Amino acid sequence: MTVVYYLLLFLHFVGWAIVLGGTVTNLRTPRLAPGVLHGVLTALVTGVLMTGVAEMGDGLPDLNYMKIGIKLVVAVVITALVVVASRKKDPSRALIGSIAALTTLNIAIAALWR
Repeated sequence: MTVVYYLLLFLHFVGWAIVLGGTVTNLRTPRLAPGVLHGVLTALVTGVLMTGVAEMGDGLPDLNYMKIGIKLVVAVVITALVVVASRKKDPSRALIGSIAALTTLNIAIAALWR
């Protein structure tokens, strides 16, 4: 289970990197990069799967359900914003900036909350 957990963690990082990179690089001319929707869905699904695998496995980190709940709410909001932005022909700079800011917040919660 440890290998599965860390493989999911790697894919989770890749998903958030795609979202953050795809939004930050397009802040000047607001548009949504093609892979951002797939990146946010990858991050959301792998985060949920990581929680399930960590709950089942021994020798994996103890779960902080408050942290997981807050990160899940932020991830769902980011996913909704990405879906809205992907359906718009010309998304606003505020929408793209909100996606980037919330993604940064989610990464900060993961890295700094111990």
